[in-house]
Amino acid sequence: MSDPSLDTSKPVPVKKRKRINVRKPDVMEKVQAEVSNHYKSSVVEKLRELGGEVTLGNTTIKLAQQFGFCYGVERAIDLAYASRKVFESNPIYLIGEIIHNPEVNRQLKEMDIVSLPWEEMNEQYDELDENDVVIVPAFGAPTSFIEKIEKQGASLVDTTCGDVMKVWRRVRTYAKEGYTSIIHGKAVHEETLATASHALGKEKNGHYLIILTLDDTDFVCDYILGKISDEDFMKRFGESNISPGFDPAIHLKQIGVANQTTMLKSETEEIQKRMVAVITQRDGDSTNCQVFDTICGATQERQDALFEMLKDPMDMLLVVGGYNSSNTTHLVEIGQKELPTFFIRDSDCIESLEQIVHFDLEQKTEITSEYTNLLDQEKIVVVGITAGASCPNNLIENTIIRVCELRNITKEEILATKV
Repeated sequence: MSDPSLDTSKPVPVKKRKRINVRKPDVMEKVQAEVSNHYKSSVVEKLRELGGEVTLGNTTIKLAQQFGFCYGVERAIDLAYASRKVFESNPIYLIGEIIHNPEVNRQLKEMDIVSLPWEEMNEQYDELDENDVVIVPAFGAPTSFIEKIEKQGASLVDTTCGDVMKVWRRVRTYAKEGYTSIIHGKAVHEETLATASHALGKEKNGHYLIILTLDDTDFVCDYILGKISDEDFMKRFGESNISPGFDPAIHLKQIGVANQTTMLKSETEEIQKRMVAVITQRDGDSTNCQVFDTICGATQERQDALFEMLKDPMDMLLVVGGYNSSNTTHLVEIGQKELPTFFIRDSDCIESLEQIVHFDLEQKTEITSEYTNLLDQEKIVVVGITAGASCPNNLIENTIIRVCELRNITKEEILATKV
């Protein structure tokens, strides 16, 4: 017997998407209590009270003025927790990870929230139905994913960050006006994939090019000035970085710059500057190049706070967060230019005063480094700590406590410090 779902002679009706409001007062009261219980930190609050710095004996701990959860991350977590309370018995799925932090995603897994693939859809998406709930993460998701979930009739809880949606509006405008979006971001990052899908525009006829580095930028500029062939251009960027049907000879005539919201602010600004300059050089003015600041406020604040922190001497910097977190990675990049900087997942990475397990950005793997600057208990030591927007306060607290314990300082001593 033939499968009626395969009959293409007539259009298949699309089930109306159900957008559910889970932010009910009684639900959110319970959610906030649970989230606070999971992620609160008395030690972090004490350091805030102390102006971000505490000195006990020969050890000083400095905390950046801006660190950890941003509003968008807090909102996403709240909505995920609320989803389980509202849909107590329904299957709940999450596209990829809610944010880039193993601890937070572990908590959701314990609530029986099942992660779906985010790079491409598989048969799990075909099996969704009206009884299922799907959470869209803070990064957002490609339009094709949302359309598929709509078609299956599942309920949607959308936690996409407002700053990300601001970028989407910008790239859709570029597409509508005939401009190609030049997206500064990581082609394999959830947010960039989602932004690229929106850059195609409502009619799906827009175009985009994803670039990551200033070298990529200079290569594009050289192409625009006629120094690079079409063949070499396409060889460099390949299918994963360009829209379907992309032709550099056509689609780089008018460009609009956007970015993944968690990129390094100074680098995005330099990319914008170089793109405006090359279009002006080619055309005589910058009319055919639009730029727009789409770095999220929290990312800027954490980067600026670290630059401020680095003005004073420190012996080492610990950056706490998930290894796949883009905004955390950029904090590491900033720090390691100035002093020994260690990108750690949590306090367990500080094995001893001599050994620190950390993620190496160049090797793209976790390594163990020898570090002896904390060994001498008589030496005055200053340790700086910061964290990306997806790192909860309890992990920051554990890091502070671990460093202090290895310097013979207790948690109680920290909490007893007077302003």
